[in-house]
Amino acid sequence: MLEPSAAVEAAVEGELRLLDPGIRRSPERVGALLHPDFQEFGASGRIWDRAAIVAALAAENEPGARLCTTSRMKGVQLAPDLVHLAFDTDHNGRRAHRSSLWRLTEEGWLLYFHQGTLCDSDAA
Repeated sequence: MLEPSAAVEAAVEGELRLLDPGIRRSPERVGALLHPDFQEFGASGRIWDRAAIVAALAAENEPGARLCTTSRMKGVQLAPDLVHLAFDTDHNGRRAHRSSLWRLTEEGWLLYFHQGTLCDSDAA
């Protein structure tokens, strides 16, 4: 069993990997970080399942785009196999509050649920 700080660190590492453009464009690498029952309530208002988000991320193609930046990331271990992360992102001026649930599985820590809510710079 991981200590609480190690569990949160593992979830943060996974979250940051999912924000990496090189990983986002690889269905295999993204899929390795997502729980089979993954679901997302996107900042766009769309509800995503695992297959849809893997396909959408693989199709991203913004060669000149600035990387997504994160701030105020914090996490808490809610149970031995569950970590909650909360953080803000800025992707080319599009800001959002984000919340993720990471579950410990036999394959390691996998993203189970994610939600993004658009916000302005004053709210961040």
